[in-house]
Amino acid sequence: MDGITIVWFRHDLRLADNPALQFACAGGRSVLPVYVLCRGADPAWPVGGAGRVWLHHSLAALAEALMQAGARLIIREGEPGKVLQQLVDETGATQIAWNRLYEPAIIQRDTAIKARLEQQGLTVKTFNASVLCEPFAIHNKQGQPFKVFTPFWRHCQRLEPVAAPLPRVKQIRPPAIPINTLTLTELKLLPVSGWHGSIMTHWQPGCEQAERQLQRFLGSDALAAYLDNRDFPGLAGVSKLSPYLHFGEISSRQVWHGVHQQARATGQLSPSKQAAGYIRQLYWREFAHHLLYHFPDTPAHPLNVQYRRFPWRDDPCQLRAWQQGRTGYPLVDAGMRQLWHSGWMHNRVRMVVGSFLVKDLLLPWQVGAAWFWDTLVDADLANNTLGWQWVAGCGADAAPYFRIFNPVLQSQKFDADGTYIRTWLPELAHLDARHIHAPWQADSSTLARAGITLGEDYPPPLVDHAHARQAALAALASIKT
Repeated sequence: MDGITIVWFRHDLRLADNPALQFACAGGRSVLPVYVLCRGADPAWPVGGAGRVWLHHSLAALAEALMQAGARLIIREGEPGKVLQQLVDETGATQIAWNRLYEPAIIQRDTAIKARLEQQGLTVKTFNASVLCEPFAIHNKQGQPFKVFTPFWRHCQRLEPVAAPLPRVKQIRPPAIPINTLTLTELKLLPVSGWHGSIMTHWQPGCEQAERQLQRFLGSDALAAYLDNRDFPGLAGVSKLSPYLHFGEISSRQVWHGVHQQARATGQLSPSKQAAGYIRQLYWREFAHHLLYHFPDTPAHPLNVQYRRFPWRDDPCQLRAWQQGRTGYPLVDAGMRQLWHSGWMHNRVRMVVGSFLVKDLLLPWQVGAAWFWDTLVDADLANNTLGWQWVAGCGADAAPYFRIFNPVLQSQKFDADGTYIRTWLPELAHLDARHIHAPWQADSSTLARAGITLGEDYPPPLVDHAHARQAALAALASIKT
């Protein structure tokens, strides 16, 4: 036997720019692609409901891509170290390769697995496939991790150019022995209730679809006008690549080089200012992973320890109203409805709904992070943590707590004609642009013409924003003394 190499797929569900798979296929060895579902990889953060839906379809797409290359995806369930050991015993594999992840609990787990396998004489190779800059390699001039994005971004700009993506693996030599596998159905990733059906009307998971989505974005007006349009949820102004990046159906390197190749194709030496703004967002994602790596407690605890004394409220009824998009503030409710029905929310609206939860309702950012974790198809521990600590004012590079988004003004500024609101709140579809941002301010005849009875068709405001703002500032003052 010429030897078998196990490739352990995780958040790298693709055949292109996959260094672990590329390594395994070199030298003519047999390759065994494996996915291990570990529901307790990080006991505090099992894959959420929307993430499981995406994972089901992404694994199906990966299995098909591998089959076209001549291989079969082996699916198992259990503790990864035990499952990999079982596969080594079953197949006689002498090499294992995987691409690194950076969540704290997973780093600890993977380090232990690697050590146990190497003690048995196996060759274990790990690679970077998910970030442009590995978090342990980036430090400020004092040798400390960055806590502010702008210096981090400037530092990264001075680094060596991003390595070119590896080519797609087109041929894989499978082992010549039978190996048992679970079916996707047996993993039971899809919910019994069927609520996930609406999510899949908005998305097509898989690495091939990820590459098509990138090409659509690069060839559209969205990239050319990225900085101008990215904050307007009613426009197609963003790439919507986040779930593909999270599950590794496309790599950051592929996106980075795609933007630069697009610039060269149009005769530019480097990306335009608009396109460079998008590249900067890729590095915001890098910054999130940098922070999570260096500050592993932040998914549950504020980086700024002063905020551990913040007087958060506990109000299940108001939390449920926020979750269900029944706050009475249309932009907030539209965002929460978009999240529930599509598994995704526009980033500007994420900031608005986050601010409303922690500053208008004074509910802890952790409950918002938990809801996003369960309902977002792009739920990523690093980005989710950074986003919520940013909006709560308690993390690295955070917005000051006293920066409190006014949900009506945000709506008027970024959805002036109400296109986004009407898309997700059909009950307000016939309300004019003047009143759609604050229906409670419309007179009864205006509401009647739009077919709205406030309190029946659409709720009145859950709180008065002006009063809530004063309460939030008072709460902030209480931890400053």
